[in-house]
Amino acid sequence: MEAVLAHLRAAIERGEYAVGDKLPAEASLAREFEVSRSVIREALRGLQALGLTVSQTGKGTFVTAPAPAENPTFGPYSARDLFEVRRHVEIPVAGYAAVRRSSDDLDLLNHLVARMEVETDNTAWVALDSLFHITIAQASGNPVFGKVIEEIRDALARQSSFLNQLGGRRTRSNIEHQAIVTAIADRSERAAVEAMTAHLDHVEAALNTIVRPDRATNPSGDE
Repeated sequence: MEAVLAHLRAAIERGEYAVGDKLPAEASLAREFEVSRSVIREALRGLQALGLTVSQTGKGTFVTAPAPAENPTFGPYSARDLFEVRRHVEIPVAGYAAVRRSSDDLDLLNHLVARMEVETDNTAWVALDSLFHITIAQASGNPVFGKVIEEIRDALARQSSFLNQLGGRRTRSNIEHQAIVTAIADRSERAAVEAMTAHLDHVEAALNTIVRPDRATNPSGDE
């Protein structure tokens, strides 16, 4: 999928497909790249998330921009919208969870982290990832936080899948998730806030690397 997406993205950026042009049909692309149509569909979704194309039901996929959007969208929300909300909600929520979590909350978080460590299916991992962040919100003891994360759950899942496929984020996310859970287990509000901040920093940096590799920066200074 990454190879197909990279090829199509490069073709659009080189002008082989101009704005307004229709991309070849899924079946045609599948034959050209010798992959399944499901792989093609994933690649086309990646192009759309990058802001390069739009898919019209029954008509096909059309080029809408010559270069990736500065602010890609995931479902109804832009990446910028998501990061603003996540930084203002999930960072303090991690601190509250460290102070207020119950033993059941901690057991569930440890269970989710353990399952993500061994999960190889991307779709299943993304579902666990969403549940992980919702569980932290619920562990805060404030039901409003859980509602906020539930509202953006689908967009977060789309973003997570996108980053895993194009940015190889899954292994690194597992490590970051474990650091968050360790801080919550230790009831360290400061460590939980720092761990969630680092996690979101890396997520944003990975997205920047995909969208604008020539200008990508890592807020934390790490890999």
